[in-house]
Amino acid sequence: MPRELLNDLPRRVTIVEVGPRDGLQNEHGVVATADKIHFINLLSAAGFPVIEATSFVSPKAIPQLSDAAEVMAGIERRPGTRYTALVPNRKGMERALAAGLREVAVFTGASETFVQHNINTSIVGSIANFRPVIEMAREHGVRVRGYISTAFGCPYEGRVAPDAVLRVANELIALGVDELSIGDTIGVATPNQVVEISDLLKSAIPVERLAMHFHDTRGTALANVLAALDCGISSFDSSSGGLGGCPYAPGASGNLATEDLLYMLDGMGIETGVNLAAVVEASHFLASKRGLPPASRYYAAATATL
Repeated sequence: MPRELLNDLPRRVTIVEVGPRDGLQNEHGVVATADKIHFINLLSAAGFPVIEATSFVSPKAIPQLSDAAEVMAGIERRPGTRYTALVPNRKGMERALAAGLREVAVFTGASETFVQHNINTSIVGSIANFRPVIEMAREHGVRVRGYISTAFGCPYEGRVAPDAVLRVANELIALGVDELSIGDTIGVATPNQVVEISDLLKSAIPVERLAMHFHDTRGTALANVLAALDCGISSFDSSSGGLGGCPYAPGASGNLATEDLLYMLDGMGIETGVNLAAVVEASHFLASKRGLPPASRYYAAATATL
């Protein structure tokens, strides 16, 4: 009788599309507000359950996302899709609430040096900044997601200890965060590390509250997804076309491409509710505005004859 491979994996996965925020924040050329709105609408039509649409950070910090309010006012909000935005502090949260957001994300890291470079405070300071954000979220019935970047490696400190990730994760959960996204910010993780950190986090936090955010800098993102699936994790961040990186992490090339992730999951019979051809269409539209081909390997194969 043939051996059944990988038959204990989650049968359904939630894909959090982060291209409009995490992808575009690293763009050198400004993408027009109307083009961002159309891009998000195309992603909505693809059937994503969650789209991270923008960030309510200071316009001086990331000018590319200075039109957050205009973008949120202009998109067509599809029933069944949750739209979220990154907020750094109380002021950002006030802007997000004014824009009608029902879900937000906060951002810190497991590496002290990275957090200092990224948001100009310590890990402790960043978490203190989140306290009023989470209090306001609870008051208004808004869901909060927490990002922990540099969970596998830091551009300044090198390898990050798994215990450091667990400490930050426990603090965010204690503060009231609903879900944690564990980030391989510079794309250095390998599957054994993913299993190590996943098992450690699962010892303290329900697996249903954990997500993974991989970069494909060194070509290991899909292998890392498979390792995380084997640990029972069923929520993953990805970016249409493989767009993005991190402006504060030297050498951190694009996020895991949504098309590549979808191709693998579809081929394995794992449900996502997302239409792969429609994601290719969204990436194609944005590529026409950027003047650059997407990094996604699936996109390159699917559009080779266009």
